[in-house]
Amino acid sequence: MNRDAVVELVGAGYAYEEGPAVLSGIDFAVPEGRSIALLGRNGSGKTTMLRLLSGGLRCASGRLRLRGEDVSYDRAGLTRLRTTVQLVVQDPDDQLFAASVGQDVSFGPMNLGLAEAEVRERVREALEALDITALEDRPTHLLSYGQRKRAAIAGAVAMRPRVLILDEPTAGLDPHGQERLLAVLDRLRASGTTVVMATHDVDLALRWADDAAVLTPDGLRTGPVAELLADRALLGAARLRRPWGMAVAGVLRERGLLGADAPGPRTPEELEEWAAAVSGP
Repeated sequence: MNRDAVVELVGAGYAYEEGPAVLSGIDFAVPEGRSIALLGRNGSGKTTMLRLLSGGLRCASGRLRLRGEDVSYDRAGLTRLRTTVQLVVQDPDDQLFAASVGQDVSFGPMNLGLAEAEVRERVREALEALDITALEDRPTHLLSYGQRKRAAIAGAVAMRPRVLILDEPTAGLDPHGQERLLAVLDRLRASGTTVVMATHDVDLALRWADDAAVLTPDGLRTGPVAELLADRALLGAARLRRPWGMAVAGVLRERGLLGADAPGPRTPEELEEWAAAVSGP
């Protein structure tokens, strides 16, 4: 067990009814202040693992711990968990249900029994954090896909969680929408929110995360994101490709253009900046 973990799975396993085990013996700790990319091929169990972490599913074996204590799945235990850990699912239409953005974002805080002034303050903060203040009175069915994504995240942020869990948050977004969402996540991290993101996009993980957790048929591997994504055997087992940035850095090092310990470009934009700096005025 990890004493520094906000939330933690210990020896966790899960199987859906009449099916084989999806996860078995999973140990996964989410420490304060880190950004973590959960990686794995489709069907590897990423979404199941996120639902176990957030209490949406109950471990068939093992335990879920919050601040070092086993989570109880009664009303009080789940309320305590969900004021600390919030999950945003992949499809925002599975999460949004109220008539307007403001009503939807206010739902969670209202269910906590907070005073009306506190609810209004939380809604205001969440809308500002997601840069959608102008959408407060907009009907949810009139939002674009990217706006619905941010509205769904705002509903989770309004609960002021210590850990925000996102299932494939950039899926379905165009490049501009992805950049806007990543900027939002950067602001949330700067304000002290720990973010866990499930994705199969290794380039995004390398660029964004501090740490990675990689699901393979043999179990879960965790560690610094650059270290894990440099492990070709691990990537092969997880059916993930090598990150673009690592491939480019490898070519540059082979040609003597980049030092062995120098960080390589992670995006095409960073490659352009590197090339301009090297070539000089």
